[in-house]
Amino acid sequence: MAQDLFQAPDYYNLDDLLTEEHILIRDAAREWVKRDISPIIEEACQKAEFPHQIIKGLAEVGAFGPYIPEEYGGAGLDQISYGLIMQELERGDSGVRSTASVQSSLVMYPIWKYGSEAQKHKYLPKLASGEFIGCFGLTEPNHGSNPGGMETKFKDMGDHYLLNGAKMWISNAPFADIGVVWAKNEEGRIHGLIVERDMEGFSTPETHNKWSLRASATGELIFDDVKVPKENLLPKKSGLGAPLGCLDSARYGIAWGAIGAAMDCYDTALRYSKERIQFGKPIAAFQLQQKKLAEMITEITKAQLLTWRLGVLKNENKATTAQISMAKRNNVDMALNIAREARQVLGAMGISGEYSIMRHMMNLESVITYEGTHDIHLLITGMDITGENAFK
Repeated sequence: MAQDLFQAPDYYNLDDLLTEEHILIRDAAREWVKRDISPIIEEACQKAEFPHQIIKGLAEVGAFGPYIPEEYGGAGLDQISYGLIMQELERGDSGVRSTASVQSSLVMYPIWKYGSEAQKHKYLPKLASGEFIGCFGLTEPNHGSNPGGMETKFKDMGDHYLLNGAKMWISNAPFADIGVVWAKNEEGRIHGLIVERDMEGFSTPETHNKWSLRASATGELIFDDVKVPKENLLPKKSGLGAPLGCLDSARYGIAWGAIGAAMDCYDTALRYSKERIQFGKPIAAFQLQQKKLAEMITEITKAQLLTWRLGVLKNENKATTAQISMAKRNNVDMALNIAREARQVLGAMGISGEYSIMRHMMNLESVITYEGTHDIHLLITGMDITGENAFK
């Protein structure tokens, strides 16, 4: 088993911009990843199995709803703390970060922001502790980039709602205890419903044969005349803006997380370049390898500055959807390019499970698509700067 020798790059001394609390939180997550993720993640990926034993540890490092107030079981931390935790988790594996990101931003966030007090007290403490794992049902077989076209619907049956439809590409679905599911009422208005595992007619078949996010559990959500109690409707917000608000929070976490994957690929390539001898000297001494490495650290540093500033704006409640989209798009693209270049530095060894690079590369092929594709985020920025809607 290879030892985790990761050393995080900080070329512009960004730690000086963080508080002592930020650094303590980040370092705790970093050490947990080194101890509990790095030794098992390659095997989990090769076997395409989610390592369920990590759930307790994720809760202990505050990865589940770190910004949720303490009265509901969260840690009451700020948005930069949340970002730093996501960065460290994705340094370990995108699938690990996905599990925490979905739990935090797509399940706990909507219950906290849109839920009743009874819903908050019933679900949030159990989600924060990892006793409950949640999933988020928005994407459908026929509706990905156009979630407003969803076909999942519910009817008012007097003493309950009757839910029918299907969702797909849902992280955590196969073992989730609850799902925050988005569906249209009889008037076509989108609402969020909390669906519980034991509700009759609710099933979650697992998605197999993935080349990406292999250590993450993905599945479908099938609703066949599911009776949902009326008290499970999220009462405080409806319309497409409700699930999109959750995605803003998740995309923000991804912007930080992608940096972690990039940092791991860069660190691996840098260390390898100093050890690999060709033509009588380490390949780090050759100009083309230095070009690759210099460009990697430059792009990582730019992304770090981008997300730090976005975190400040998030803490001030000033971050816009378009700003979050820019960071998600830029940072995932940056990380994917670095993974590809780092693989080249390692040559044939770059495809080996002895190193993390190929795993990161495959994972990032999903991350660049989910929660808004690379092209959709480009159009969000385009609409923001021109005032013209290219979606219709």
